[in-house]
Amino acid sequence: MAVKLKEITIAHSPDSDDAFMFYALAKDKLDCGGLKINQVLKDIQSLNQDAIAGRYEVSAISFAAYPLVAERYALMPCGASMGYKYGPMLVARQSLDSEQLGAARVAIPGKLTTAYLVLELYRPGLTVVEMPFDRILDAVAGAEVDAGLIIHEGQLTYGQLGLTRIVDLGQWWYDLTGLPLPLGGNVVRKDLGPELMRQATRIFKESILYSLSHRADALEYALTFARDMGRDLADRFVGMYVNELTVDYGQAGREAVRRLFAMAHEKGILPQPVEVEFVDS
Repeated sequence: MAVKLKEITIAHSPDSDDAFMFYALAKDKLDCGGLKINQVLKDIQSLNQDAIAGRYEVSAISFAAYPLVAERYALMPCGASMGYKYGPMLVARQSLDSEQLGAARVAIPGKLTTAYLVLELYRPGLTVVEMPFDRILDAVAGAEVDAGLIIHEGQLTYGQLGLTRIVDLGQWWYDLTGLPLPLGGNVVRKDLGPELMRQATRIFKESILYSLSHRADALEYALTFARDMGRDLADRFVGMYVNELTVDYGQAGREAVRRLFAMAHEKGILPQPVEVEFVDS
């Protein structure tokens, strides 16, 4: 008797670090145990909105969006992007003191991004302007805004536009907590049931491990998503956000996630405490 094929969709962003992690699945390198994996690529802001609607079985999300989806999804204990002493940066054309920053217009990549949540912890009450993340550097350089909150490869390239770093929020967070900064994670829908949730988590973890052990091939694939980054820069960026904490959060990563939400609740940014649920893999 033939085994009935099971099928799920994994949604993730078209970024080089995500592409690196999903290389083995994209190229059919894994035995998925009869589970068919479909992939959907969307920007993270769209994925956050889709997760709020429960659209995909597995999805990348900003950690800042997790409180809005926690009733429907659990966090996978793998696949996270965490910055260890580095992360999103606030940049400007010139140094801004506290008073100048308070009067500035700051471009942000979306109010559901973890970068913005951490910026609120760092300096609440700023005047912000939402725009696509890949427009922010040019908007700051062109004086469309006074400062910008940058994510992704902009953390490595802002100096090429002559911009000045005001703060690295990943370093600020580490100095405050001694923990890595959780930025993006992956969630799996609870209505799949515990067995399928664990199977999807195991497959994703195997994909990450495969890429790390076949780094050259996985990086070559990731370069097709690297937005004009050269190989060396893309390799550096992937190394920042695909590492041992990506394979498994570990205790430090789990504590970092809980601390992020606890602090946001204490500061009144999140109205309710957040109970973090991880898949038992």
